[in-house]
Amino acid sequence: CVLCGRTDDCPEKYGEKRTYVEYNLTFHYYCLLMSSGIWQRGEEDEGVDGFLITDIRKEVKRAAKLKCNICKKKGASIGCVAPKCKRSYHFPCGIQRECIFQFMEDFRSYCWEHRPVQEFMDKEPRGASQCTICLDLVQHLPVYTVLKSPCCKNAWFHRECLQYQALSAGIFFFRCTVCNNKDKFQKEMLRMGIHIPERDASWELEENAYQDLLHCYQHCDVKRCLCKKGRDYNEPDSKWEIQRCQYCGSRGTHLACSSLKSWEQNWECMECRSIFEKSGKYSKRKKRALAASENSNGTPCLLEEPPPKSPRQSSGSPRSFLLQSPKIMCQSLSPCSHLEQPASNRVTVSPSPVLSNWNWSLRHKYLRQQRKEVCNILKELKVQVQTKTTRLNINAENIWSSALKGFRQRIFSPTNTIEVNFTNCKNRSKTNTSFATKHHFFQVLMLHLQNSSLFEGSFGKNLSLDFQALKENLYFEAGKMIAVSLVHGGPPPGFFSKTLFKCLVYGPKNVKPALEDVADVDVSQTIKTIKCADSLSSLQSTLQDCCEFLTAAGCLRPVTALCDKNVLVNDILIYHVIKRITLPLESFRQGLKTLGVLEKMQKHPDVFSSIFCYKPERLSAEIVYNLFTIHSSSDVNKVEGADFWMGYLEDVESGDSVVTLEDILLFVTGSSYIPAIGFDPEPTIKFLRIRYPIGNRLLNCLELPRTKTYQQFKNKMELTIRNTLRVERE
Repeated sequence: CVLCGRTDDCPEKYGEKRTYVEYNLTFHYYCLLMSSGIWQRGEEDEGVDGFLITDIRKEVKRAAKLKCNICKKKGASIGCVAPKCKRSYHFPCGIQRECIFQFMEDFRSYCWEHRPVQEFMDKEPRGASQCTICLDLVQHLPVYTVLKSPCCKNAWFHRECLQYQALSAGIFFFRCTVCNNKDKFQKEMLRMGIHIPERDASWELEENAYQDLLHCYQHCDVKRCLCKKGRDYNEPDSKWEIQRCQYCGSRGTHLACSSLKSWEQNWECMECRSIFEKSGKYSKRKKRALAASENSNGTPCLLEEPPPKSPRQSSGSPRSFLLQSPKIMCQSLSPCSHLEQPASNRVTVSPSPVLSNWNWSLRHKYLRQQRKEVCNILKELKVQVQTKTTRLNINAENIWSSALKGFRQRIFSPTNTIEVNFTNCKNRSKTNTSFATKHHFFQVLMLHLQNSSLFEGSFGKNLSLDFQALKENLYFEAGKMIAVSLVHGGPPPGFFSKTLFKCLVYGPKNVKPALEDVADVDVSQTIKTIKCADSLSSLQSTLQDCCEFLTAAGCLRPVTALCDKNVLVNDILIYHVIKRITLPLESFRQGLKTLGVLEKMQKHPDVFSSIFCYKPERLSAEIVYNLFTIHSSSDVNKVEGADFWMGYLEDVESGDSVVTLEDILLFVTGSSYIPAIGFDPEPTIKFLRIRYPIGNRLLNCLELPRTKTYQQFKNKMELTIRNTLRVERE
């Protein structure tokens, strides 16, 4: 090391040992960081984490003149910051002599005489206790090697144990091992010279460390599976989506196989039902059609198998989507259909597949209509966007941080046209295919927000309470990013719960949350226990068990009758889902006001709920076909090659192709999804006498070759699209 002169390579003690052959420099990172005569004058990606090479050389020259007060050798680059103290030393020497180095603010160093110490009360016992990290005994003494917790009276640690724990846990997970306090604990440990690296925990950085946890059970276990494509077939946002047991998650059913209206309905497997019934905690709900259920006496349920002559859905012709959908005449169907009636009035008769499919198509038709209206409203807002451009330089390896930096820069304005440049830290390469990068950027950004700590819940998400995010104003930035994304051609969010959406539109005081909005398992279980209390004594006993939680929530109240539990449950729900996140919600609302998005949401709540609360519809041959306008002077159906285009889309949808519908869309428009605001200009198709298809992303125009046979058309499409996208990805 050019600063301390040692060859030791011990990252835990001296930091990473770095060698820069082109500059002929080798040093320990901590030696450089704690040196008294150098500052980070460059950007983080300049020099060595902001330390310029010229400054490093100057610091080496300066240190060469100073003698270490410990080893008496030259190169002492670190000095004590105490007034009038002139001691200088190497970093490793300082560690041996029990100096303290503060890895925060301006990186101060204190010699062994002037180092900060922890205050010990006279009343504190001078015995020994267990270090809660290594579990060995630690003496209660005011010495360098021992540290006590600032938040727990009886928590003592070895300094070495704490340092290893901090290096492993990182700034996000390093906290008191006894009370879990983070802010107060970290502040004191930094003061006492514990280095807490600003990175994620080591266990979070292991590649595929949690791969097994990402596996979701995908199998229909009901006795009579209705899906023609098999029990393992799963198609999201359709009646063939697999719903897992809400209790164990290790059993599943297709929505249609158990007559579930949507994935929002809970379903439990037979094993879990039998366990709850035996324990006496299972309260029978209103009967609903469960194809796998059996009566308690062991006889099969009427819904075990559909009647042999029940109508089946016709597979239809290969190009059935081009034809008018036949009207389904059902004389016995009342104006309020089976699926629209209140649960108490429903008859437990499984709807036929035709009827189920009819309801699914109605829902999709309604959502499509709503999304068209949203598209028109967003186009009105886009009028504000000017031709002046703002460029966002996005680090491909850390999109969130660079996006945050870009949105916070002074020159950023949501009314400017946004250009995106992706940079790669490893090779400093830049890509500037502005159409593809901009769409991709917004898509990845929305995905990050959906999975970030700002939101909680599995499907329909609510805002969470993250004090650090609140402190850094991240809720405002998240709302701003969503608003900008919608107006500038990003994807619809699609992950909001209806409760969160109503809070944004109608105000939190006018919203009544439900149990499904509670993401915290313990709180949810507490509410269920209170709700299921069947006597006053059991209710009072339950309240005693969770007295501390109820007091903190401000929901503790005297209970004199069993019916009081309903008011109590409502109070807990309002506190946990709404009152608890008042500040994040207000900050998020302010962000959504960007470009007037929130105002439009409040004027058209039903319309905007289709893009905020529902996942975007999966691309189909029908959707892609209707998205493009065929440019021709003659009748569209008589255009030479139009039939090939229709047939090709269906082949792609059915899996008889090496490309996907998303690939086709990406080839033409630079986006693999349909933006909430739609495409500008609208996608078009031209059939020309050319050899291979051309995707003109500037005009969103797909130029297709005229061929003699369908196979020629298909081969040219797949060859061109596959190779073009492969080259772009590389």
